[in-house]
Amino acid sequence: MNVEEGPIISILFLIFLMADQEIACRDCGAQFIFTEGEQEFYATKDLSAPQRCKDCRAAKKASRQGPREMHDAVCAKCGADCQVPFKPRSEEEGGKPVLCRDCFSADRG
Repeated sequence: MNVEEGPIISILFLIFLMADQEIACRDCGAQFIFTEGEQEFYATKDLSAPQRCKDCRAAKKASRQGPREMHDAVCAKCGADCQVPFKPRSEEEGGKPVLCRDCFSADRG
């Protein structure tokens, strides 16, 4: 390879690398797309390409974390009993109002 070929090969390699890639999940075998944008993100973080689809990655992550501990609370908006994944604190302790799932979803609306 001469000096002039080097940059051309590098550019062709980057173009190939950044095209959407179809990958087979190592756990379930399903095909998933590793998009150009995802490849750019992974490259900036110096990560290798994913080997699992999104669902299998989420399942593996959840299995490592174990079950979530839920805490009883009362919705500040409607007064319904609910459970939240954090320990609620009173406003005097610096806590914020807790909303049930329905009120939280309605506020995000």
